[in-house]
Amino acid sequence: MFELPPVTEAWEFLQKNSVAIGPQLHLLLWALGMLIIDFVIPAGRKAVSALLALGGIVMAGLQLYLLRSSSPISAFYDTVVLDSFATFFSALFLIAAAVTVFISYRYLEIENEQHTEYYALLLFATSGMMFMAAALDLITIFISLELMSISTYVLVGFLRRRRRSNEASLKYFLLGAFSTAIILYGMSLLYGVSGTTNLIVIGEQAKLLQGNTLLILAVFTIMAGLCFKVAAAPFHMWAPDAYEGAPTAVTGFMSVAVKAAAFALFLRIFFVAFHEVRGIYVPLLVAVSILTMTWGNVAAVTQQNVKRMLAYSSISHAGYVLMGLVAGTELGVIASAIYLLAYTFMNLGIWAVVILLRRQDISGEQVEDFDGLYSRHPSLAIVMLIFLLSLAGIPPLGGFIAKYFVFSAIIEVAMDPSQPYASLMVWLAVIGVINAVVSLYYYFRIVYAMFIQEEYQPAPLSFSAGLLTAIAITGIVTLLIGIYPQPFINLARAATSPLL
Repeated sequence: MFELPPVTEAWEFLQKNSVAIGPQLHLLLWALGMLIIDFVIPAGRKAVSALLALGGIVMAGLQLYLLRSSSPISAFYDTVVLDSFATFFSALFLIAAAVTVFISYRYLEIENEQHTEYYALLLFATSGMMFMAAALDLITIFISLELMSISTYVLVGFLRRRRRSNEASLKYFLLGAFSTAIILYGMSLLYGVSGTTNLIVIGEQAKLLQGNTLLILAVFTIMAGLCFKVAAAPFHMWAPDAYEGAPTAVTGFMSVAVKAAAFALFLRIFFVAFHEVRGIYVPLLVAVSILTMTWGNVAAVTQQNVKRMLAYSSISHAGYVLMGLVAGTELGVIASAIYLLAYTFMNLGIWAVVILLRRQDISGEQVEDFDGLYSRHPSLAIVMLIFLLSLAGIPPLGGFIAKYFVFSAIIEVAMDPSQPYASLMVWLAVIGVINAVVSLYYYFRIVYAMFIQEEYQPAPLSFSAGLLTAIAITGIVTLLIGIYPQPFINLARAATSPLL
């Protein structure tokens, strides 16, 4: 007969193992506390909710900083691990969440949707992402993925009185549930052939199971599901509608944090569990990377709505991050980490400017809404120019360093005659360069509107401390990564060492 362990033993077990998930627990407890406190917060004092959300993020960040260590902290029977990889991505998620809180308050005021639940959902989603980055077990991966996804589904439809937001949320939910089912099917196959749910043990079993049909099917199904989560073509169909319909602050959060979390999972699974069977999926992943870059850039060229344009831009950037995964080398995984780091700051900065252009009766989402911005607010136009040039990969900005590393990783493999797919890497590098040139066209449409066009809808911008703080932080870091990249390179190298 099964007997429960003594209370003292259970308590000691929780104390010992909860250290590794302390930052996540902070976020969860603060989010739950906010929902309770909301009952006593007056309707007109919802700024308290934003401050509490920032407090929870800061406390989680402090604990993450205190737990940083060169040696990994494994917990709950090796289902989660707090190593440098999890620490790096957890810090990235916390930064993205903090910036999102900064840019959300004013936006929600304009939309008349200032609710505590919004900030609580942000914290829930962020904790799910942190669990994803730390997960070493298929079951933990699935639960953390659902925690992030369900919170994000609700956030996308948060503008309840707008049909566009409701449609975006429903479409995102249906396709997201379908992709999760595909991942879960792949996980069940993986468990069936390996007899375990631990990624490290699966990686050891994969060496012995090369050529196994069920293993191959598991690899492809998990890859397909994760490609949906990162909005890689041809699994990108949800992104433009979801990005356009979601609250703009949520769109920014999705484009960086949700994408980075999915890529963290991608890197953990494919470098730890599937690295020994790279020959199975590399050709297909090369094709996905090429299609993602090309389709994203070509579709962005025709867009007039800035949110849809940046959605397709986000799709194309997913193709560049995949290049690091395709390379499969130490430089490749470092390149992916640097790209996600730089992309987080420059993309959040752009969304902060888009929100700043949102005024009563002016959406700020069309290209023409940027007309004459330089004549009215030259400093804001210059900062926006920095973000756009960084996305295009122009030196000396963070985006250039990111692209430099992914292309270096691909060329390193292409120049190695012992590599079986060297010729494929050459084509991938060439098409990547062509796509980088194409992206200049639609980014410079916004630049042309800001610096050349005359203003056609004069309306004052209402600056807020939160938006200015977000723009300042993202702009400074975007410049720093480009001008003085070495500390960020060292950070990415240390972060990715557990995967190698």
